[in-house]
Amino acid sequence: MAQVETRTYYVGTNTWLSTTVDSIAKIKVPATMTREDIVPKPTTMPEGLEGLCHDAWSWEEQELEPDFAQIEIGGIKNRTVIFHPTWSRGTVAVRATKPLDSDGVHYWEIKISERLFGTSMMFGIGSAKTRLNLYDFISVLGENEHSWGLNHRGVLWHKGVEQPFTEPFAENTSTTVGLLYRRGTLSYYKDGKCLGEAFKGLENYDGDLFPMIASTAAKTEMVRGAALREYDSLRDRCRALISSCVSEAEDLEKLKLPSRLIKYIKDSHPT
Repeated sequence: MAQVETRTYYVGTNTWLSTTVDSIAKIKVPATMTREDIVPKPTTMPEGLEGLCHDAWSWEEQELEPDFAQIEIGGIKNRTVIFHPTWSRGTVAVRATKPLDSDGVHYWEIKISERLFGTSMMFGIGSAKTRLNLYDFISVLGENEHSWGLNHRGVLWHKGVEQPFTEPFAENTSTTVGLLYRRGTLSYYKDGKCLGEAFKGLENYDGDLFPMIASTAAKTEMVRGAALREYDSLRDRCRALISSCVSEAEDLEKLKLPSRLIKYIKDSHPT
């Protein structure tokens, strides 16, 4: 009898589902999602950042070469990425749909399934110049001056230079990595514990920087958990307050507001 392979998917509210279904596209998102599913709570809240608001971004879809290893993006609000669903022929990176404010404050978390192995699983930031797929097994976030990253072996990378930073992540254990970008510095957290500041001077980079993840390992999964940011103006703070009072983005149309203002609020609404 042929062996049936079991795969694990994140299905919301810190729940991982083991199933023989072979594609995230076939996993049904719960019909009734909790507020925590839509706006995940952080594993930890870095000191002094209690006043941040929800940041609305997901993972950017991309086209890969037909014969190259693929990725699947889906799940709740397209926050889940499965790297190399069948086998791996190299390295794939994924970029967020929204850049960081270089002079702002951002905190986001990446939930990783138990499949922690391979040459390099990475978490960091990079520009539009960062390579997204290549026929090689490398730590792509940090291979040059356009990205910065930490891999699951506990090593930092930037400009092709590696630097030990923390203990390697335990295999066969679900892990949550937190990243704090604060006005040009990047710090890391692991399962709620601060690992310290990893990089600085990022505000001097000439161009937009995005949250990024990458993996060389087959059938590995990462999920964007909580994502928070600093308000950039009083107008932004008012937008966040209105957004928090409306359950569905479609309901904003019922407000007697100018269409341009409704669009502005929708841009930050979690649904």
